[in-house]
Amino acid sequence: MSPTIPSTASPFELALMARGLSWLRKLVRPVFVGEAHLPAERPLLFVGNHTLGGVVDVPQLFFHMEREHGIFLRFLGEKAHWQIPGWRRLIERFGAVDGHKDNAAALFAAGHCVLVFPGGAREAFKRGDQRYQLLWGERIGFARLAARHGVTIVPFAAVGADDVWDVLADQDAVMATPVGDLVRELGVRKDVVPPILKGQGPLGLPGIRRQYFAFMEPVETRPWGGRDDDEAAWEIRRLVEARVEAGIDQLLALRDQDPEADWKVPAGRSLARRMVQAAGLADKLREALEAEEARRTRAGEG
Repeated sequence: MSPTIPSTASPFELALMARGLSWLRKLVRPVFVGEAHLPAERPLLFVGNHTLGGVVDVPQLFFHMEREHGIFLRFLGEKAHWQIPGWRRLIERFGAVDGHKDNAAALFAAGHCVLVFPGGAREAFKRGDQRYQLLWGERIGFARLAARHGVTIVPFAAVGADDVWDVLADQDAVMATPVGDLVRELGVRKDVVPPILKGQGPLGLPGIRRQYFAFMEPVETRPWGGRDDDEAAWEIRRLVEARVEAGIDQLLALRDQDPEADWKVPAGRSLARRMVQAAGLADKLREALEAEEARRTRAGEG
């Protein structure tokens, strides 16, 4: 496969999106610990736990890294993302790349920092009783990739977003309905079928919980000398996995001691006003993306 690395958002688009999400940042009040562990070298591979739904905490991590460390994270995404009309263009502008090994290799060669969730969709669509569990199965591809290219891995943990939803029906329950029959008929993988979620906040909106992130001690892959075998990949994976799990435990303990871990959502007009403002900024971002696409088409880039 020839690498396919899409172009990313302009500084204007980044600023517009950051502004549009500023209200969410004020609500979730993210806390970052362990930033002294971030190496100065480039490229890096960030590996962490995928939280339930995967949409509440990821923007906080992305914009924090861009704003505070000058790191524009490139995400290795599930192929299913590219089958959703409109969504593909948005996530590509903000760093997402089809998670093929050739794309990752091209990103490393260009010095980019890459983010991967080994648990993928299965971990993002976990059951309610699997909160903060790593569901990595037999996946070792990320470790093999890092060893092959001599890239240092930064394990990280995220806590908070698993607690903003209630799972009304997990994947097994959804697959047992007529929807499951349709999914099987279309040949869609079960692990990318989302559960039915209900937010823990008012009106079924996501609950508001402080978000916590921990960067753990890096795993240098140079000692494996570019090895490309399963044994080396499993050794690296076990190290990374243990540090992510330790980070989750540390953050859960930190949250237990934090008197501001929970915060009641402003009710009524205040919340509605913030949602309307966010929707308006989302429209502006969409218009900016469309204008940029039109400009590129006129310039012969489309």
